[in-house]
Amino acid sequence: MGHTHTSTEMKLAKADALCSQKGLSLTPLRKRVLELLLEAGGPVKAYDLLAALKPDGTAQPPTIYRALDFLTQAGLAHRVEALNAYLACVHGHGDEIAELFICENCGTVREQHAPALPDHTPEGFEISRSVLEHYGRCAQCSTT
Repeated sequence: MGHTHTSTEMKLAKADALCSQKGLSLTPLRKRVLELLLEAGGPVKAYDLLAALKPDGTAQPPTIYRALDFLTQAGLAHRVEALNAYLACVHGHGDEIAELFICENCGTVREQHAPALPDHTPEGFEISRSVLEHYGRCAQCSTT
């Protein structure tokens, strides 16, 4: 358990450093939401984060969605469209694209990074972030 705690602390420190480099502020609330994502170890739905954030029901949905919007824009989380859930990411992609491999059988999500795609963007269009989602069966489910 201590190992996970230390690992989470290290990832939060890295996230804080990434935000500082970008001139962004990782507020205590944003940091707590990221911590919950990291501790989950996989995709988490916004309402599950909301319940974990304030078990007494005092936090409202806009609170969690604002924090998640910040984290995704800052590159510290990915929205897994197919699952309507969020996944922590403190890798600092740089010019790489996040690729998510989603098992349609067990629901696990694995993240890998790929080099940026050749520039095929329409003239005048500026990409703010890219995430590719691939659907199929993970190695474990493929063998069963």
